[in-house]
Amino acid sequence: MIRFFTKDQYKNLVWTAWAVLAILQAAFTELLDDEAYYWVYSGHLDWGYFDHPPMIALLIKAGYALFHNELGIRLGMIVMNVLTLVLVDKMIPQKNNRVLYLILAGMGAMQLGGMLAVPDIPLIFFATLYFYIYRNFLESQSWKNTFLLGLSMALMFYSKYHGILLVFFTLIANIHLLRAYRYYIAVIITTILFFPHLYWQYAHDFPSLQYHLVERNASSYDISYTLDYVLGQVLLFGPLIGWLLLYYAFRSQVQSNNFERALKYSLIGVLVFFLFSTFKGRVEANWTVMVFAPLLILAHQTIVRQGLSRRILKITLWPSLILVLIARVYLVWDFMPGVEVRPEIHHNREWTAAVAAKAAGRPVVFLNSYQAPSKYLYYAGGVSYSLNSVFSRRSQYNYWQTEEELWGKEVLLVSNHPGSFTYTDSLTRPQGKLYLKTYSPYYSYSLIQFVPAETEFHAAPGETLPLTFGVRNGYASPVKLNDARVGYILRKGEDWSSVVEGDLLLSDALLRDSVQLQVKAPQEKGKYTLKIGVTAMPELDPTHNSQGLKLVVE
Repeated sequence: MIRFFTKDQYKNLVWTAWAVLAILQAAFTELLDDEAYYWVYSGHLDWGYFDHPPMIALLIKAGYALFHNELGIRLGMIVMNVLTLVLVDKMIPQKNNRVLYLILAGMGAMQLGGMLAVPDIPLIFFATLYFYIYRNFLESQSWKNTFLLGLSMALMFYSKYHGILLVFFTLIANIHLLRAYRYYIAVIITTILFFPHLYWQYAHDFPSLQYHLVERNASSYDISYTLDYVLGQVLLFGPLIGWLLLYYAFRSQVQSNNFERALKYSLIGVLVFFLFSTFKGRVEANWTVMVFAPLLILAHQTIVRQGLSRRILKITLWPSLILVLIARVYLVWDFMPGVEVRPEIHHNREWTAAVAAKAAGRPVVFLNSYQAPSKYLYYAGGVSYSLNSVFSRRSQYNYWQTEEELWGKEVLLVSNHPGSFTYTDSLTRPQGKLYLKTYSPYYSYSLIQFVPAETEFHAAPGETLPLTFGVRNGYASPVKLNDARVGYILRKGEDWSSVVEGDLLLSDALLRDSVQLQVKAPQEKGKYTLKIGVTAMPELDPTHNSQGLKLVVE
């Protein structure tokens, strides 16, 4: 045991300390909103989900089977976080452990976020594993390395779609891969392994592509998108030394080997790709986390090979660690009540218990929030659902078979917006006030979808278009119907029109294979998004019952 902790300049002691801190942090920190949402994923294992591929759900399922608490939910992420460090260390050709430790000490996000149950952690690990196996593949194109390369790419894709960028920029860095027939075999292996998810997307009309490539785009550019992204990258890899690591990585002198070239092409390519993406909408800082390994390796090699001063790394060492310590304490203990810094991590047991008391055994339906019902399910239990109106974004709740057990029952409606319905009660939580109302009988029909023959339509101002839609019933049990009606809504930019409620009853629509809806084009010319919605409860907005369709008024 003593030898384990003393060889390699105490490296194993560093890895162990890193893991212990992560375990303690994971055990005593309440779930973030997204973590609770992915925990709900794990109770519905599938080949795909609306927002992400299934890797995060599988990891949570495995850890939660061992420990039924926050630590269990995050256990798989902790293991992957530590293994990522081990793999990065193995890929550094000219090692200087002190430089490595100084860099890691300054990377606050990796220390704090490495235990979070979010898709970014498996993406970072499998991206690092991909580079490790790719290096081995370059040295020997054996059948073992060919299979492992294909496997690593598939696992990366199963973690988060962003991984495809690393494969693309690796190929750009080494175009001669196109002459290696075993590289094609690796790609075939990846395709076969990833096919179940591709089929899931096909069977569900590619909801992830629709959301990420269409629905998330902003209607117009705002310079804050770009400025926030640039600042976010500096903080993500810092917070104090992010700019320095990026500078060192950019000025790294790639030696004459395809591996380091792939690292640099991937780092620059990913950062530039998402920089240009800011012209289409807001880009989250964490979308670039898969370049953690290239950044660390290239920055390390620049310092060591060029004999650069470590003065800044040393000066920022203790300030960085103190900032991380303050953040660690805050994650566990709300010592700044009233200061809204990620309020979602505090007092979740209290507010969910308060809602449960108001519900008094009734199912709880949260409006337009995937976060709140997920937190409620984890901390309070019971039956909970997210009803997403056509004015809000969809989520995985739009695809789960939950509504059937709510039909005809009395439920507690909960919203964080006072205008969602005429509320009769309210309560306060750190994330904001909640408005409540008991409602009976409850009906909604998110799993009934109207599928158009075309996805783009053209019309003159004021013209009425007879549009034909196929009717798809996604419920596994007989549908209990009320007098719900099928209508539509139009959006131009960020502005939605009022709901146009048609004469077609949902009960009549379900008797047919296809229906025809009369859609009147607006008088103002321009490009609109058309959505079909079903109004099942007069006081509430209609639900999402089609994908967004293009209507061009000209």
